[in-house]
Amino acid sequence: MAESIQGKVAAVTGAASGIGLATTEALLKAGATVAMVDRDEKALNELTGKFGDKAIAQVTDLLDAESCDAMVPEVLQKTGRIDVLHCNAGTYIGGDLDETNNAAIDRMLNLNVNAVMKNVRDVIPHMKERGTGDIVVTCSVAGHTAVSWEPVYSGSKWAMTCFVQAMRRQLMGHGIRVGQVSPGPVISALLADWPEENLRKAKENGSLIEPTEVADAVIFMLTRPRNVTIRDVVVLPTNFDI
Repeated sequence: MAESIQGKVAAVTGAASGIGLATTEALLKAGATVAMVDRDEKALNELTGKFGDKAIAQVTDLLDAESCDAMVPEVLQKTGRIDVLHCNAGTYIGGDLDETNNAAIDRMLNLNVNAVMKNVRDVIPHMKERGTGDIVVTCSVAGHTAVSWEPVYSGSKWAMTCFVQAMRRQLMGHGIRVGQVSPGPVISALLADWPEENLRKAKENGSLIEPTEVADAVIFMLTRPRNVTIRDVVVLPTNFDI
C-alpha cells in the first residue's frame, strides 16, 4: 500500500523552475507543505502567492556559504520539521573541457556537489532525532555513463551517484531513506549550454522529457511503504540514444 504524503513537510531546492517547480506542485497536490528554496526571491513570492499557505518561500543562495548554511535552520524555524529534503538545484556545463573556464567549473561543482552534501549533512541530525525522513537527490543519466560532450556535468553527477549510495547505507539504520532520480534530458533552462545541433535534433526526434515526468518519479519514490527504498529511478525519453 502506498504511503500518503498528506501532511508532510518537504524542502525542495531549485524550486522556482524546472524539476523543482514540478515536484513542488506535485507535492502540494498530494497534500504536503513545501518550503520552496531558491535564490530568486521575486519568483518565489509570485509562486507562493499563487499556491497558497502550504507553499513557503525560502530565499537561499546555495552558492553563498552563509546562506547555504542557514537554509535548513531557517526552514525548520518556518515549518517545525522536514520530512522530505529534495536536493534538486543544479547547473550545467557542456562542451569540451578546454573551452570551459575555471570559474564555471567551480560554480558547477559548488552547486551540483558541495551544496548537496552540505544540505544533506545539515538535515541529518533533525531526521535522526525523529527517526524518519526521506532524502532525494536529482542526479542524471550522466551520472551513470561517461558523456563525452559534458565532462564537468557528468563528473559532478557521478560524484552524486557515489554520495547518494554511500549515504543510503550510512542512514538506513536510522529510518532515513536516501535515493536519487536520474533523468535524461529535460526541457529546462539547464539545456541552454547544449550544442545547438544536439538540442535541435533532440527536440525533433522526441528525445526530451518534461519536468513533470521527473516529478512523477519522485512522488513514486516518496509514496513507497517505509520498508521499501527506491535507490535510483532512471527516467529517459524513449528515443534518447545513450
